[in-house]
Amino acid sequence: MKHKLSIVIPVYYNSESLPHLFGELQKVESELNRRDCALELIFVDDGSGDNSLAELFQIKRTRPETTVVKLARNFGAVHATKAGLSRVSGDCFLALAADLQDPPELIIDALEHWRGGSKFVLFARRNRHDPPLSKFLASMYYKLVRAMVVPHYPEGGYDLALMDKIFLPYIVNSSKNVNTPLFAYWLGFTPTIVSYDRRERKHGRSRWTFSKRLKFFIDSLLGFSVTPIRIILLIGVFVSVMSMIYGFTIVLNAFRGHVDVQGFPTLAALMSFLLGMIIIMLGIIGEYIWRIFDEVNKRPESVIDEIY
Repeated sequence: MKHKLSIVIPVYYNSESLPHLFGELQKVESELNRRDCALELIFVDDGSGDNSLAELFQIKRTRPETTVVKLARNFGAVHATKAGLSRVSGDCFLALAADLQDPPELIIDALEHWRGGSKFVLFARRNRHDPPLSKFLASMYYKLVRAMVVPHYPEGGYDLALMDKIFLPYIVNSSKNVNTPLFAYWLGFTPTIVSYDRRERKHGRSRWTFSKRLKFFIDSLLGFSVTPIRIILLIGVFVSVMSMIYGFTIVLNAFRGHVDVQGFPTLAALMSFLLGMIIIMLGIIGEYIWRIFDEVNKRPESVIDEIY
């Protein structure tokens, strides 16, 4: 029986890399055809301000069966990917970045593993050609994810993964502020892990800003783990115990007649510390409450302008 593989590609300011990406995808499609597997290509323009949409139209003229989805504005890579996943009709699927840092030829290996019975084939980054600061922040992020969310998550993380169609309804219907790779891993299917070296970016510049990384980090921890709330509880218990001990000491000294004004700096420091902790705790609780509000307010994750 002939299978179909669906590839969803979110596009945001990728006009320089799209022609090269399409060239590599054509080679992948030739290999898939030799293996009696059809290819479904779905590009999602996430409100790009460059010539990305024009490049996508050129790809569609060359390969008419390609689907191009144009969003009304920029909604972010996760929401753009989910908009494309809602159009998927293949037996298996994957999301591929348009910047060519994840080699498209890996798709052939993933298909062979899927045909061998694996429902979840992920490509874990063994090495990455990124700036030192990016590498450091990524390393710290994945350490926290392994410590607080999923203990066996790949140390270098992953973006590229082929999944069986059984994953599709779970991902499409997942929450608005979800980390899709982490969510897919969290579902519990045993992955087939293949290591690879991530390419250096050659076309354009990354739009993955610090603010987006920070939001992604917060979504990952608060969306999958109760640990931050429990840390707050433990801090609260510790501070309460220490405060009671301090208060008992003050009362005891008062009974003994040892009362002076010299302890005022200590009292002021303690009050400042406790107020700071309260503000931090309220902020973390507020992040959880915001996510609840964002889920129930019925606001769409993305708005499709046109489908070509």
